[in-house]
Order: sequence, then C-alpha cells, then structure tokens
Amino acid sequence: MRDWNTADLIHFYTALRDAHGLQHWWPADTAFETIIGAILAQNVSWRGARQAVCALQEADLMDADILYQAGQDTIAPLIRSSRYYNQKARKIMTFLSWFLETCDGDVSRMASLPTDQVREELLNLSGFGPETVDSILLYALEKPVFVVDAYTRRIGSRQGWFEDDASYDQMQEFFMNRLSPDVPLYNDYHAQIVYLGNKLCKKTPLCSICPVRDTGSTRCQYARPE
Repeated sequence: MRDWNTADLIHFYTALRDAHGLQHWWPADTAFETIIGAILAQNVSWRGARQAVCALQEADLMDADILYQAGQDTIAPLIRSSRYYNQKARKIMTFLSWFLETCDGDVSRMASLPTDQVREELLNLSGFGPETVDSILLYALEKPVFVVDAYTRRIGSRQGWFEDDASYDQMQEFFMNRLSPDVPLYNDYHAQIVYLGNKLCKKTPLCSICPVRDTGSTRCQYARPE
C-alpha cells in the first residue's frame, strides 16, 4: 500500500474543491444549533436532520435551558423526521444535562475547555460515538479534529489510504498525521469526502465523472485505463 504524503492529500482535496466548490459546512445559525444538528444527523440524511432542527426552531426550543425544560416527551415528536427520534430525544437530554452542569449552557465555555477533555467527556455520554463527538468539536467548537465516517472508509480503502477494516482512530490518524491542524481545511475536506461518497464514489462508483480519477496522486482501485 502506497504511503500518501501531505502534498498528495492536499492535491486530492484541491481537485475536489475545484470541481465542487466549498461546501460551507455546517449549515446552522448558531454553534448550539450545530451541536443539536450533529446529534440529529446520526444515521439519517441531512435533509431529515435539518427538518428536525427546523421543527425545534419553530417551537422556540433552540436554547439549552428551554430545550431541557421541555423534556424528552416534547422533543421526540418534533424530531420525528430524524429517525430513531425517541433515542435521539434521550441523547439530546443526556447532552443537555452534561452541557448545563459542566458549561452552564455556554458554548464558548465549552470551547474553552481542552479538546481532549471535552472529547473524552462527550464520548462517555450514552449514545455518543466518535463521529458525532468529533463533528461537534470541529463544526461547533472549531477544534482541529478531523472527522471520518463510512464515506471516508469507502473512498480511503479504494484509494489505498488504509484497509477496509481500519478503525475510526486509524482513519482519523491517517489525516491528522499528514495534515496540519487547520480547522477550515478539516472542515471542508470532510465535507468534500461526504459529497464525493454520496454523489459519485458510491457502492457502484461513477468513475467516468470523478474529479480525482485522473489526478497524479490517485491510486483508486477503480481508476484504471479504459
């Protein structure tokens, strides 16, 4: 397996950005909304998660204290579009309990805590996995933590970045060991990977229109001469 270096990864990213433009993630009005959106986006399309966020906004619940006081029974039916809405309502309440106790409901106070501390404490909350936690760290708190997901695994294994059975930590370390801790870069790089995996590098890939098919750095198993 070829060892990709920093220049290779930047070239790969630049090709995606030039083809698809900046993705402008995460679409939200506030950092708190981004956190709630990250919880709601688990195992569902962004459209479904966005509908749930809008429902909470329309109910005037997009505030930590108000949302916590509303409680799980009020939250659950409002977020039905996000799937697994009862579980996600519990997760929101779990997060809010920690957030209000530890950070007094203040996102800036949460962001001021050491990254490793916040990450560990969030991972210890019931139902919070590394993808959700790292999305909160990167997109809401602007911490330089690279987010990886199923699309990263699919594209990475095809490109030879890592094996198909690589752990979350191994995939994350692949990027963070080669890219400087740059929040805007991490932000858009992950978004570009999601776009590529969702639109082109599917289970059956659309290689003929892939913007990285013919880049000098690519080693995709599908990118063979016609």
